[in-house]
Amino acid sequence: QVHIVESGGGLVQPGGSLRLSCAAYGFTFSSYAMKWYRQAPGKERELVSTITSFDTTYYTDSVKGRFTISRDNAKNTVYLQMNSLKPDDTAVYYCNTAPRIDPTYWGQGTQVTVSS
Repeated sequence: QVHIVESGGGLVQPGGSLRLSCAAYGFTFSSYAMKWYRQAPGKERELVSTITSFDTTYYTDSVKGRFTISRDNAKNTVYLQMNSLKPDDTAVYYCNTAPRIDPTYWGQGTQVTVSS
């Protein structure tokens, strides 16, 4: 049974940085790609970044050059280093497996608020 716990969010000023963590259990972590998503108030959930099981990375255009995804298979954890944060980055951030093991499951997410 998949279990995901996101953490590391908070309130940060524009231009600041945060590092999100996603601990995932209940499956062979190293065999799966992992994705970070975000959902801003009143908006659809959107894909932010992907890291494959071979450590290939992908980013949506709006975060390229500012966000870095990484993973530690020994800790069953994927990270999202977010630099030069903007108010438009404000959202609840979620991670999940790719492909989704349980199509109905999402963790609780972690809130990121970028505001002065």
